[in-house]
Amino acid sequence: MTDLTTYVDTAIRESIATKARMLELAPQIAKAAELMAACYRGGGKAIFFGNGGSAADAQHLAAELECRFAFDRRPLPALALHTNSSTVTAVANDYAFEDLFARTLRAHARPGDVAVALSTSGTSRNVLAAARLKRELGIGLIALTGENSAPLAEWADVVIAVPSRVTARVQECHILVGHLLCGWVEQALFAT
Repeated sequence: MTDLTTYVDTAIRESIATKARMLELAPQIAKAAELMAACYRGGGKAIFFGNGGSAADAQHLAAELECRFAFDRRPLPALALHTNSSTVTAVANDYAFEDLFARTLRAHARPGDVAVALSTSGTSRNVLAAARLKRELGIGLIALTGENSAPLAEWADVVIAVPSRVTARVQECHILVGHLLCGWVEQALFAT
């Protein structure tokens, strides 16, 4: 059995090592950041979706844009597709949970918007169902995944595949990427 100090030390070192490998993804992160900034320049909005911890990350990142991230500025339109519990339960009951994000994305997306699909596994069926609508809806799509990005890559404009299969490490890096996207949007649109 590992003692607590060793456990903590190992987890922090794994997190640091995974984040260091994210430097290799700087070109994809920059492309995603500019895609999002261009969306806002064109009058669009960001739409985030994912399950479980990814849903929490989606809501967190939408809040950074709607409120503020690094400095005061006008609010930007953003939403996380799972936040209306009545809609979540109605779609799951009347259709299927697999239809949740596709149905709500159809309701909210307009051409020129950008969607951010978060899936640590890269295989979440409801995330994939929404991603398949990208061309039909005329939106941009950024995919944040773990190592297994193949299922989402077919529909995404940009894939940021965290080089890990450990859910906690992937989610930590998704928040890092999300913060970079929000930070660049603020810089690009509001910095003087």
